[in-house]
Amino acid sequence: MLVKTKSKFYTPDEYRQLEENAEFRNEYRDGKIVEMAGGTINHSRIIRNLSRVLGNLLEGQSFELFHNDLRLWIPRHRRGTYPDIMVIEGKPVFTEGHTDEILNPIMIVEVLSKSTKDFDREDKFRFYRSIPEFREYILVNQSEFLVAQYIKNESNQWLFQEYEGEAATVSFAAMGVQMSMSEIYNKVVFETDETELHQ
Repeated sequence: MLVKTKSKFYTPDEYRQLEENAEFRNEYRDGKIVEMAGGTINHSRIIRNLSRVLGNLLEGQSFELFHNDLRLWIPRHRRGTYPDIMVIEGKPVFTEGHTDEILNPIMIVEVLSKSTKDFDREDKFRFYRSIPEFREYILVNQSEFLVAQYIKNESNQWLFQEYEGEAATVSFAAMGVQMSMSEIYNKVVFETDETELHQ
């Protein structure tokens, strides 16, 4: 969730130095620093559920899961961002001299919010696709049982799959594991017209 952009132009190294001591996380967008706002309770619950269950499923395999406190650097587009969930295969590849910034996720999960859903689906996905190792993108809706999945096939084409409804099971192709919607949305309470009126 993004708030505002600081107007000064920053180099990547200036940005990294500021992030070391920043009270809140910021994204880097080719010279601009964009402050990130906090998420909703549903956003946090979904990230927690994914981290716990996927982390357990990947235990003992060559995959490693990270959540939104580790920065991803996208060299081609000069972007630094904090995906909600990243999975790497094998050893993490870091930006030279920066063990808090990785370069090689095979899968990224973003939990959609009202303010960033279009950016996550379009521009951010385009930036992520420039990462050679990247081959699966998962977008989780926090307002209903709905998960969108993009998988890169052997011909480097991106295929789309959608999972809908509480009974569905999401297959994470890059790691060969599955997770039920009820696990992804455990303890998530969807807003209704009635709950919105009482807020």
